[in-house]
Formats: sequence, C-alpha cells, structure tokens
Amino acid sequence: MTESNNYTPAAPHELNQDPDRLLFAYWVPNVSGGLIISKIDQKTSWDLASNVRYAQTAETTGFEYALTQIRFTASYGAANQHESVSFSQALLHNTQRLKVIAALLPGPWNPAVAAKQIASIDNYTNGRIAVNIVSGWFKGEFTALGQWWLEHGERYRRSHEFIEALKGIWTAGEEGFTFGGDFYQFRNYKLAPKPLQKPHPEIFQGGNSDDARNNGAEVSDWYFMNGNDLDGFRDQINDVKERAKKAGREGEVRFAVNGFVIVRDTEEEAIRVLQEIQGKADKEAVEAFKDAVKQAGASTDNKTGMWANSKFEDLVQYNDGFKTKLVGTKEQVADRILLLKSLGVNLLLTAFLHYEEDVERFGKDVLPLVRSLEAEGRGKNAEDEIARTGEVYRKK
Repeated sequence: MTESNNYTPAAPHELNQDPDRLLFAYWVPNVSGGLIISKIDQKTSWDLASNVRYAQTAETTGFEYALTQIRFTASYGAANQHESVSFSQALLHNTQRLKVIAALLPGPWNPAVAAKQIASIDNYTNGRIAVNIVSGWFKGEFTALGQWWLEHGERYRRSHEFIEALKGIWTAGEEGFTFGGDFYQFRNYKLAPKPLQKPHPEIFQGGNSDDARNNGAEVSDWYFMNGNDLDGFRDQINDVKERAKKAGREGEVRFAVNGFVIVRDTEEEAIRVLQEIQGKADKEAVEAFKDAVKQAGASTDNKTGMWANSKFEDLVQYNDGFKTKLVGTKEQVADRILLLKSLGVNLLLTAFLHYEEDVERFGKDVLPLVRSLEAEGRGKNAEDEIARTGEVYRKK
C-alpha cells in the first residue's frame, strides 16, 4: 500500500461547512482507459500511486466523495481493472476526510460478505466508506463468472433485496437479521462489529428506468442520475420524490448527477477539447458498448432506461456525462452547477480527461467559485438559474 505518513490535507475553506452546500465527488480511475471510450491521449493513470495523488488533491481542494468503479473483466477500453472495495480501502488509508464510495455488484457479491467487509472498513477509517449498488448491464461479465444473466427487472429486484439485506444486517438488534427473499435468505445472522456510521453507511444506486427509480425511492439513500437535459433532470427528480413519498420515505432520498468536466480559459478551447475526445472515439468499442446496453435503454414500456436516448457521441462517456454541459470557462461551469443544485441535485459526480491536472484545476478554480456564489444565495431559485444559463440544457 502506498505510504502517505507526511500527508497533511489543508483545512477546508470555511464556506465548505454550509450544511446546504452542493457536495462534490469524482470518479476514481481504478480501471484503465480513463472515463471515456476514446483514443485521445490522457494524463490519467489507473495505478494506486497515481490515484492516491488524485485523492489527496481532491480532498485538499474541497471534494467530499470519491467513487470507485467495479469491473470484473476487460470491456470497452478498460483492459485492466483494480477491484473496487480493496481499492477504496487503500485510498481511505491514504486520506483523512474524503469519503470513498465502493461499488458492489449483486450476483458476484453476497450481501453478508459485503456487509462484513464494509462494516470492518468503516471501523478502520472512522466512518468514511459508502457503497454504490450496481445492478449490472454487462452480460459478458456475468457469464464469464458463471452467474445467471437475469432480465433487467429481475436484476433490479435482486438489487432491492441486496440493499434490504445490507441495511438489515447493519442495523439488526441482538436477535440478529432474518430475511426470506427470492434471492437472499438469512436466519438470525449477527454482525459484529457494526458500522460506526448510524444508522448505516450511505447507500447509492443509479439508473433511469422505472425499476431503478423504484429502488431509489424505496431503499436507497442516494439516487444517481446520468447526464440529461433540463426537462430530463426535472422529471427524474420529481418522479423519484413522488415515488419516495408513496413509499413513506418523503425527504429521505438525495440526488446525484454525473458530469464530465472540461474547464479551460475560453469556451472555444473547452469545446475543441470535447470535439477532439468525440472525434477520436474508439468507434468499435463505443458500438460494442451501445449494443451491450440496449436492453437497459428499452427496459420499460416508456423507454426510460439508461442510455435510451443516448447518441453515439454521448456514449463516448459511459454515463452520458457530456450531456451535463460542464464544458466552458470556470464561470460558465459554476453557473451550470448552481442550476443543477437549484433543480434539486445534492451531489455532483465529476469525471475528467487529464486527472493529473484537471482535478486540481477544478478544485482550485471552480469549486471555490461555486462556494462563493452559494454564500451569496445562488443555487436556490430554479427560475433565476434557468434564466441565467438554462438554455444550454434545452433539447436541440
């Protein structure tokens, strides 16, 4: 494990303590190929030493979360992959405040094993681990591991039970956890020690489909959204909130959105970088990815699944991050971030082209600007923010 005994993070900016602030996270590049399916040169490495630098830079400049990726086998530009939970633990042991979100994939993962691992890591790191439950879209990954490939709705139903089991194991009393589901069964299972975080570590889960929205509303703490247009963001947030209300969980679900960030001195320069990324797309890999996710996009009667409305150029970034429109000057990007906040977004999950320099640039240029504008009252009035910068999100 990389040593960082001499590492002392700078104190967070005082504006970073506002309880209503927008939270910031970044995708951890623990798989090769970066966060895009493109042949463009990237100053981004997937090894641990590099990722420790990124994590420490992010923590120092005000990021609160990092999200590690889960891949069990090579696919779509990701020839090499470090395992998510162990990589998360390594980053946590080299940071002091950053919370790391480890991805778990029901099927290969058993909820009892996951609950035990995460509870132990929570104790090791003074309550800085969270989980992202990934229902799965890559059929080849499941079949390579000898796992049944379930239909879309069944995968999300399994994830629903997985989350129920995690929460039940982490919070059960002296009698232990008993559960009789279709996928998982427990009888008086007792976990010790329990996680330090109460009632339990945060649970993230994403997707666009009805199945994903139901899971977000019924059992998750956080609902991850892909990039979208203005109406799409509003629809998802309002819809999941209404579903949560019907489930008796009004106000208990928070919202996170994925965005690929390109900040340059001029808007023209930033747009040229985006055009180069898309122009140098790995066409074969993007098309293969497109074919692999067709089922997710067409999974519901109203065709609201992930990637349902994604074009080739959108799929160059795995989670439609270009659609979030965080491409421009620091002022333009800050304005768009505040618009997202005004719509009900609580956390922005960022990805970058050159992690060696872009994480620091965002943390030093954009994040403090957002904090300053928040202190002035920005990010609370949706109509005002839409008037300022909303046109960029309208459907073209």
